[in-house]
Amino acid sequence: MQTYLVGGAVRDKLLGLETKDRDWVVVGAAPQEMLDLGYQQVGHDFPVFLDPESHDEYALARTERKTGPGYKGFAINSSPEVTLEEDLLRRDLTINAIAMDENGSLIDPFGGQFDIEDRVLRHVSGAFVEDPLRVLRVARFAARFAHLGFRVANETRDLMRSICHSGELDHLVPERIWKELELALTSQTPSAFIGVLRECDALAAILPEVNNLFGVPQPEKYHPEIDTGLHILLCLQQARKLSDDSVVLYATLVHDVGKGLTDPDQWPSHVGHEAAGLSLLNQIESRLHVPKEHAQLSRLVCEHHTKLHRVKELKPATVLKLLESLDAFRRPERLDKFLLACEADARGRTGLETRDYPQNTYLKTLLLSARAIDSRTVLAASRAEPKAAMYEARLSSITKTIESLKHDQ
Repeated sequence: MQTYLVGGAVRDKLLGLETKDRDWVVVGAAPQEMLDLGYQQVGHDFPVFLDPESHDEYALARTERKTGPGYKGFAINSSPEVTLEEDLLRRDLTINAIAMDENGSLIDPFGGQFDIEDRVLRHVSGAFVEDPLRVLRVARFAARFAHLGFRVANETRDLMRSICHSGELDHLVPERIWKELELALTSQTPSAFIGVLRECDALAAILPEVNNLFGVPQPEKYHPEIDTGLHILLCLQQARKLSDDSVVLYATLVHDVGKGLTDPDQWPSHVGHEAAGLSLLNQIESRLHVPKEHAQLSRLVCEHHTKLHRVKELKPATVLKLLESLDAFRRPERLDKFLLACEADARGRTGLETRDYPQNTYLKTLLLSARAIDSRTVLAASRAEPKAAMYEARLSSITKTIESLKHDQ
């Protein structure tokens, strides 16, 4: 029985990055031996055990043989006869197929160290095509390591494209797709995830609503980058600078999907794209089982982001309606996330990445003025219904604050 540190822990150590989780592979052992040593079995598809003290994962060395469609269509062999090299052979990328023994010596049969030095994401073997989830995983690694100069090898991208064209992506369950998407959005460079998926034709299968934005023009006056798809990539870059919250980043990703429905005869104008996008968000949420908080914020950003951009032009009643739509009086934290996504949209434009965005402060100022109202005093002084009385008081406060702000200018 021999134990090796494998996968991301070794890769990150070689890259000089902090290692959060450590995974181990055990060669020459049977499940009962692990149980006898006090390890707790947690794997269902193949034997994985938790160390009772460190809680590190220990997996028996295994091989996989494709038996059916999807990422679950594999026959697993985890007998004690499986070698370390055979276990590493089944892994996705060479940089993830390096092991380290107890003495710190590296076992690297597939050149992972060379690819780390060359900053290349390269598949280990032709078996790569057997697992469609690897298309998303490679794109996610591209998002995680793009800032270090990593790129996907051409031959690996070709294999990813062949997986997409085979229809294998259709067999991925929504939960696995969403997990990869969420991890990618919070990576260092989420735009790289979308870019790699598009290069291998996977974006059309996973997020056709976003894929359809590429090639759709916008008015150059407001969008020097012109292409809507490029705008989304720029927005993701800006959103990631502002936040590491996947809720904010997802809302940023899908805020303009309605522009994909605009009649080409109307290009580059996109009147009504805000409301039009809501039906597409329905499709995405149903297909990917988008979590509730992500879905709610994405709808608010999609429908109202252009209102915030021109908030200083809005009438007081419209401002109050916007705040009520955002549920800002009860959920100021939601407003904060809405404002971040809108700011990313405003800055996700070529040459405008560092522009000021005073709209955030302006709307918060109006909200504070409306929240400062003493509800007891308002209700005691009014004969109207409580809801109507509070509305009028808030509207009056917002109106006065807007006038005051105009005067100060």
